This record gives sequence, structure tokens and C-alpha cells, in this order.
Amino acid sequence: MTQLRVRVPSTSANLGPGFDTLGIALAYADELIVATRSAPGATVRVTGVGEGEVPCDETNLVVRSAAHVYERLGRTMPGLEIHAHNRIPHGRGMGSSGSAIVAGVMIAAGLLADAPADPLRLDEDRLLRFATDLEGHPDNVAPALFGGLTIAWTGEDGPRFKRLMVHRGISPLVLVPEFRMSTELARSLQPKQVPHEDAVFNVSRSALLVAALTQSPELLFEATEDRLHQDYRGEAMPATRDLIRELRDAGHAAVVSGAGPSILVLAADPAERLEAAEIAAIRAEAWQPLFLAVDNRGATVEEIPA
Repeated sequence: MTQLRVRVPSTSANLGPGFDTLGIALAYADELIVATRSAPGATVRVTGVGEGEVPCDETNLVVRSAAHVYERLGRTMPGLEIHAHNRIPHGRGMGSSGSAIVAGVMIAAGLLADAPADPLRLDEDRLLRFATDLEGHPDNVAPALFGGLTIAWTGEDGPRFKRLMVHRGISPLVLVPEFRMSTELARSLQPKQVPHEDAVFNVSRSALLVAALTQSPELLFEATEDRLHQDYRGEAMPATRDLIRELRDAGHAAVVSGAGPSILVLAADPAERLEAAEIAAIRAEAWQPLFLAVDNRGATVEEIPA
């Protein structure tokens, strides 16, 4: 029997103008203990977020992701017993589904690397490809896999990424509401075409945002301006829209986290993010403040000694 410990961080994608391209890993993670067994199939025990809600059999997204890797490689997956301790909120724009997919991919990678008969090590390109197969696009799974700030795109050879280190002076704050948001619904609200000037605007802000996150935090406010997706999605989550407006009116670099409804504030120092949290605290809706760091490790898998 092999036992593994897997850790996968939460993520925030889009980051304002970087729609479907930019993502950042946050130090707020799901952790899983995995054991192989002789009987086929899989059982999952969930504690924390999703307990009593998510499937606990082969239909669980973590199991389906691991099985996908084995299927793509033409190998037989062993029976699994998984204990998932979840912290990442579901349906809040912090990459919970992407993290579950990455967890399954990392489980498969860890087991394949230790396979007694024919060990196989998966490189970064294959890890990203397998995760993107299930997620549909790489902007959430790339930071979950590799940590830090990632620029993700799809080329002729499939999904690609570039990892960058975030400036150490940046202090992320995530404001998490009680209500959820469907990614599918959020995407349905966007038009198929946008005005030329809006497209140019977002290109300039996306380029500026990379510089702000890596070198010049003082540019974060202007760099997080967006005309491509947030306004269109705002009608489906008015509380998120209104709080972002209030935060930005006060000078904070606030954006929708992922598809929402959580809000990411990219503060240039801890005092600034504390002020942003205080603005959220006096609103009628309940917003849970998460004072987080950037996760530079990404997903990890290690064997637990017998």
C-alpha cells in the first residue's frame, strides 16, 4: 500500500483585465491523504468545505481527474481511499474545481512516479495538459499546479504557461460572501464581441498588471482596471459589483476573483488591505476576510513513510 499527502492551493484568476489568462496562487489550500488498496474503485471521505455535499465515490472530481490521467496514459488506476480536508470555498471564485482537478492529477503523478513495475514521471507540460483537459482552460489550473503568478495560453501544442514571482510587497485580501456564483452563468452574460477601444484598453492594462505584480506595486490600482468582463457580470452579483465600486472609489485595487462572487484586493501593504477589510465589514452583507499570502510552491505531493 502506498500513502501520499497532496496539497493544492486556491487561486484567483482573471485579476481584472487578465481575462482567461492571468492567475495567482494563494496560500489557502486543500489537503488530501491518499492510500492505495487492492480492491478497485475509490472511496472519498470529505471534511471541511463540501462535507455532506460532494460525491464520495468514483464520481468525485478528484477521482475522475486521477482516472483521466491513467486513461490517457493507457494504465490501470489502483483502488484508492482518499481523505480530503477542504478549505477552499466552493462556488466563490477561488478555483475550487480547478484545485480538485489538480489534486487528482497530482495523485496520479505521485502514484505513477512510485509504480514498482514501470515508474513514470510526468513533466510540467503533461501535468498542465491533463488538468486543462478537464478544466477547459489553463488560467486556474496553472497557478494551482505551479504557484506564483502565471500567464497561461493555448498554442498549437496545447496549453502553455509562464510562471513569475510576485513582488514581496503585495498583500492579497480575499473577501468571501455567503452566496455563490455559477461560472457558466457568469460566462453567459458576456457578449461575443466588445468595442475595439475596450479591447485595446484591456491589452494595455493586462501588460501593466504584469509589471505591477512583479515590479511596481504602486501601479496596481490603474493596472486592475477592466472593460472586458466585470461590468457585464455585475448584474448577476450586485453585492459584489457595489462593493468593488466602493473599494475602488477609496483607492483600492479590487477586482472580481475568478468568476466571482468573491473579491480580490491586491494591496501594496498590510495596512492598506486592513483598511479594505474594514470597508467590507460595515456593509449589510457578510463578507469573510481572508488575509492571505501568495503561494509560491504550487501543488505538492509527497509519499508518507510506512
